[in-house]
Amino acid sequence: MENTENKKIRQGSSEKRAKIIAAARDLFLSDGFDRSSVDAVAARAGVSKRTVYDYYGDKLNLLIAVAEETSEAVLELIKQGISDYLREFENLEQALCLFCEQFVASANGSSDYSALIRLITVEAANLPSSFLEKLDNAAEEELIRRFTEFGQTGLLHVPDPEMAVKHFAALTFLLVFNRPGGTGAVEEAQTKRIITEGVRVFLCAYGQPTVHNED
Repeated sequence: MENTENKKIRQGSSEKRAKIIAAARDLFLSDGFDRSSVDAVAARAGVSKRTVYDYYGDKLNLLIAVAEETSEAVLELIKQGISDYLREFENLEQALCLFCEQFVASANGSSDYSALIRLITVEAANLPSSFLEKLDNAAEEELIRRFTEFGQTGLLHVPDPEMAVKHFAALTFLLVFNRPGGTGAVEEAQTKRIITEGVRVFLCAYGQPTVHNED
């Protein structure tokens, strides 16, 4: 009986946390962190103000929790792309292009991605620099691990996998995200061109040189 009761309490706690995070995210995005009160978060979540403080301590910790949960969903997009395209493939250039194209399409269609970018952009002054650094590292971690493996198997020459990932991201999907947005077939073609050319430039720098046999 005791285990059943404890299980119910944990489930109820998890549900309350989810409601608080959802309410806080909505308010932080619509009204801003400074103008959002814990009272307003509690009211929207349907819990007491005391519950919010008990779970998160203060409003800053709540903001960090919102950013962390939102970023987790974005990190899953990267992991999914690696699983889909960078595990088994015949052509590395094509695989890297497909990975970037899927990530861009998934991110553009993700409310979590747009929310994370807005939170980081608007609330950067309220987020600790250590958190932002941790977020950057987490976003790169899976690709660093995979690029390291590519180096070990001879597909890439990556003396510094972390720097290689930064260069790869800057030349491909970050370049797409940082340009003015558009819609339709023209935008899709432009995105594909940016990614394709970016991957080729990356491989010129980090790809293993092709050995030509002379007769």
